[in-house]
Amino acid sequence: MKRKLIFIVVALIFTDQLSAQKFESLAKTPPMGWNSWNKFACDVNEDMIRQTADAMVSSGLKDAGYEYIVIDDCWHGMRDSLGFIHPDAKRFPNGIKALSDYVHSKGLKFGIYSDAGNQTCGGRPGSRGHEYQDAITYAQWGVDYLKYDWCNTDNLNAVGAYTTIRDALFAAKRPVLLSMCEWGTSKPWLWAKDVAHIWRTTGDIYNCFDCIKDYGTWKSFGVLAIIDMQDGLREYAGIGHWNDPDMLEVGNGMKVNEDRAHFSMWCMLTAPLIAGNDLRSMSKETTEILGNKEVIAVNQDALGIQGFKQEMRDSVDIWFKPLKDNDWAVCFLNRSQKSKKIQFDWKTPVVDKFAKRELNADKTVYKIRDLWLHKNIGTTEKLLNIEMQSHDVLMIRLTK
Repeated sequence: MKRKLIFIVVALIFTDQLSAQKFESLAKTPPMGWNSWNKFACDVNEDMIRQTADAMVSSGLKDAGYEYIVIDDCWHGMRDSLGFIHPDAKRFPNGIKALSDYVHSKGLKFGIYSDAGNQTCGGRPGSRGHEYQDAITYAQWGVDYLKYDWCNTDNLNAVGAYTTIRDALFAAKRPVLLSMCEWGTSKPWLWAKDVAHIWRTTGDIYNCFDCIKDYGTWKSFGVLAIIDMQDGLREYAGIGHWNDPDMLEVGNGMKVNEDRAHFSMWCMLTAPLIAGNDLRSMSKETTEILGNKEVIAVNQDALGIQGFKQEMRDSVDIWFKPLKDNDWAVCFLNRSQKSKKIQFDWKTPVVDKFAKRELNADKTVYKIRDLWLHKNIGTTEKLLNIEMQSHDVLMIRLTK
């Protein structure tokens, strides 16, 4: 059987290279799901993944739009004598196919992780030199999503390496969403539109709102730092190809208001919504943040246009995002460690040259809906007067 697969791999390499492409039918809106890394790192196993799939359904997150269950690093065992990868038998005694089948039985999709280098970031076997073998294996397992990392890549060229795995996945003929994770090093927004469905734009996030953690040779970033790194990138995102400012840290130790601001801004950025907490033990507040359908609707809007920062006033960022049916999302983000009072005149026109849209409340009256309080709070005929606590947001939708 293994030797037959070798022949299949060789045939796929030679017959499908000329027509290779990414699967265009995927990621029409930013993908939504869960990934094991932020909370569990290498501590992954079969039972935990099954329980997480159960929790995604029972918590209501599946009904809110979350669909991918993704195992990050450290699921790997060793490669066999022919080079095919196998899972860690102690952690996944029933194999990946059985686990994938279980996730699918819940109406969800299944994702997995690999690396373009010889080893993953966690020291497990990477895919370098085995891309087509791994793609065939993933197809047999029923994989729907591949996060592809960039550790231990020596002098590999990112364009070549990610194009190779794209071609291998396409040759295996099972639609797989490709998530590039090379931390924005090679500016993938300039070239990856035809290669991947999402691409990381920054280094790793961690559960701090306004921090940068320096490890010497690399850094991880808090929420505000990552938001600032998205400046100038919105023109490269769109339907089927999204900027990815990394996975969510909601429920991983920040304050509730900080989690709310974090989630709101990822929705304004039209970013993938990949939860990274323990879904099995979420607080009521965490469940309500991750499951807020009105806020999620801003992220999943059919126009697929990333929001932009119009201005900053006294440490408060003011963001706008054009939506379908001439609606707008607006988010006031208090970056300060102090409460702030803001007065905003809706009569000042906001022009989005990229989207070719204008918000002119002097000509059109809009209804204002608070997306966290779930209630209408007036119209744009009057000045908006608000007081915001530290590290919080007011997120609203404007509707004619």
